[in-house]
Amino acid sequence: MGKCTLILGGIRSGKSGFAEDLVKDKDTPVIYLATGQQTDFEMSQRIQIHQERRPQSWTTLEEPIDMVANLRTELCRDNSCGVVLLDSLDGWTSNYLIEYEDEDYKIVESSALEHLSSFVNLIKESNTDAFIVSSEVGSGLVSTYSLGRRFQDLLGVLNQTAAAESEVVYLVTAGIPVKLKG
Repeated sequence: MGKCTLILGGIRSGKSGFAEDLVKDKDTPVIYLATGQQTDFEMSQRIQIHQERRPQSWTTLEEPIDMVANLRTELCRDNSCGVVLLDSLDGWTSNYLIEYEDEDYKIVESSALEHLSSFVNLIKESNTDAFIVSSEVGSGLVSTYSLGRRFQDLLGVLNQTAAAESEVVYLVTAGIPVKLKG
């Protein structure tokens, strides 16, 4: 039975590097579930930094919207995979909101929660552990833009759900991880 670990932190807090170190310590095959999209030059640079840090032995799945379908296929194909690193839930949330920007927020929230639940259930039904990286939005200012507020609200709900479903939760601040749960 797979277990989930949630790693939260602010932008550039060191959360991804910390998650990668936790995964490297597992000494098992890794699927890196990348949600980032190269929407501009700066984002392309961020993605490149993440790519260069990853060991070449890791399998990378680039999934901006559907975290579950190809992961399910990959897990069925490779029963030896012990770890999935989802980087990041906030990237996925941003992609999801932009994809369904014209939909009613409550429908989008419900759909996103169902998708996260499907991801967690897939992990828990497998022999795979998941490390979920996400930005903590609870300490920031409320956005002055509607889409920004929708993002903060949805990610806050998704983070709470992921934390409730995770056996271990960390908060990384200034590169220092603090265990909150587990």
